[in-house]
Amino acid sequence: MGSQIKLREPGKHGQSNEGFSLVELLIVVAIILIIAGIAIPNFIQSKMRANEAAAVQNSRNITTAEVVYSTTYGIGFSNGLLPLSGNSATVDQNNAGLIDEVLASGIKSGYIYTYAVLTTDANGDVTSYSLNADPQTATAGQLHFYTDQSAVIRSNSAVPAGVNDPPIQ
Repeated sequence: MGSQIKLREPGKHGQSNEGFSLVELLIVVAIILIIAGIAIPNFIQSKMRANEAAAVQNSRNITTAEVVYSTTYGIGFSNGLLPLSGNSATVDQNNAGLIDEVLASGIKSGYIYTYAVLTTDANGDVTSYSLNADPQTATAGQLHFYTDQSAVIRSNSAVPAGVNDPPIQ
């Protein structure tokens, strides 16, 4: 009379719980790649902006350390970044302990810091200096920074910044 319903036996081909098909897995992988394609450039941009912000703050720290160094020791500014750092128990003009040793090495947060003595007085004390912060690679940052004893931080997006570049806002 009527039609018969066939029941499937467990373990036979044609079960409905075989797992994911290859097409379904490829679709999931494609969706993950699309999301990664959107997220990775944003992550790189965020990292660059963070490195640039760190470079500005490190430049401020060095400038502040120079003012403290000059007032504390009365011999002008330091002749480099190393005298501003220090890890010894004795604090003096050669180990001032004003900045960390990583920053004093000249490389931190994707930026290279170049300190240059510009002028000295008759006693050989430094009266002016310049500090450049330049990205190590193109993915570390896009802006170059410059500061000196005036404590004004200047930036340039194309070449190392200098005294004639506009100040940061």
